[in-house]
Amino acid sequence: MFALADCNNFFVSCERVFRPDLRDKPVLVLSGNDGCVIARSNEVKRLGIKMGVPFYQIQQQVKQYGIVHFSSNFALYGDLSSRIMHILANYTDDLQQYSIDEAFLDLSHMAAHEEMVDMCRAIRKEILQGIGVPVSFGIAPSKTLCKIAADYAKHYAGYHGVCIIDSEDKRRKALSTVPIGDIWGIGRQTCKKLESAGVQTALDFADRSEAYARNLLHKTGWETWRELNGTACILNRDLPMKQSITYSRTFAHPVTDRSLLEHALSEFCAHAALKLRKQHSVCKYMLVFAHSSRFSNQPSPSISATLTFQPPTANTQEMLEQLIQVVRKQWREGSQYKRGGVVMLGIESAQTLQQQLFDTRDRDRDNRLQKTIDDVNNLFGKDTLSQAVYMPTNDKLYEIGQKSPGYTTNINEIITLKAD
Repeated sequence: MFALADCNNFFVSCERVFRPDLRDKPVLVLSGNDGCVIARSNEVKRLGIKMGVPFYQIQQQVKQYGIVHFSSNFALYGDLSSRIMHILANYTDDLQQYSIDEAFLDLSHMAAHEEMVDMCRAIRKEILQGIGVPVSFGIAPSKTLCKIAADYAKHYAGYHGVCIIDSEDKRRKALSTVPIGDIWGIGRQTCKKLESAGVQTALDFADRSEAYARNLLHKTGWETWRELNGTACILNRDLPMKQSITYSRTFAHPVTDRSLLEHALSEFCAHAALKLRKQHSVCKYMLVFAHSSRFSNQPSPSISATLTFQPPTANTQEMLEQLIQVVRKQWREGSQYKRGGVVMLGIESAQTLQQQLFDTRDRDRDNRLQKTIDDVNNLFGKDTLSQAVYMPTNDKLYEIGQKSPGYTTNINEIITLKAD
């Protein structure tokens, strides 16, 4: 048996931790540059505001219903996530974090299902009391069923935050209400293929024969069929690493200074490279781009290049050396860039990396230095150590007009209490 811990409306819940006055009030969180909605409280969902809707389109509803909105504060969300994962790790020897707000716990060391439910309720209580973020748990014999159970626990108060699928009747009842497109592992094209074959719910799919699932779908779809029927196929080692990593932003104002563009693109590169290292992978190619607004009367020539790393790497310094050369070579005076970013491609496991026989770079030294930088930043906070090219700047590159303080990540922004 597995358990999935899924934080409820995580970004909104993080904002409410330090703003208890916002409980039961409509709250939403916006993407970079306050562009679109990326998180909604239940109150906002009931108003019919969809995920991803541009913020400017809902201004009237924001005023009408008094919706409180925040700019995204990923430093805060990441820190609270790590605290939650630390608590979860105390209850299992095998914890697998799936996303910033989800993690799977292996419960194979427990025999009684009632004991599993009691333990998850105890964890839920500890996280709520110690951190302030509500968490729902789904318990089942496969991870796909865990996702379905957690969704039930989140939306039906009668489960008190924990739903377990531990019988055939519960499995079939749960699957009968889940649309085929909502199943974890069923993509848009697969969904269309199944719907055209008359499959409308998860139960419809699970009731088809194994041969049908094998012939109609690829391996992932077939494994999803097995998971829905209670056979665990998605093990820790089977969850794939990201095959591409993109980090891009729209700037608050056109960037007309080359050094400022170098700063932004270098920062994007550093964040993407860190994601590579966290999943123990390297990349062979990196796409670098910057372009002007499509609404500009005088569009600037785009900056675009695909960098090749041989051997593949996740070392920030090595990537930045090529990135800076590209920007300086393609920069044209008078250019105005409104958006830029990097895309990591050709990603593979760092453990299977083969070294080059005639490589002249001291990669052991580079990797030791990179690890030291990462260790210092993990201990003392993001960008405590960084390459000079993307040191903090006073220029306001992004719109973050409603960003909450770094309550747990910035000593200068902790809560101050005053006693009369």
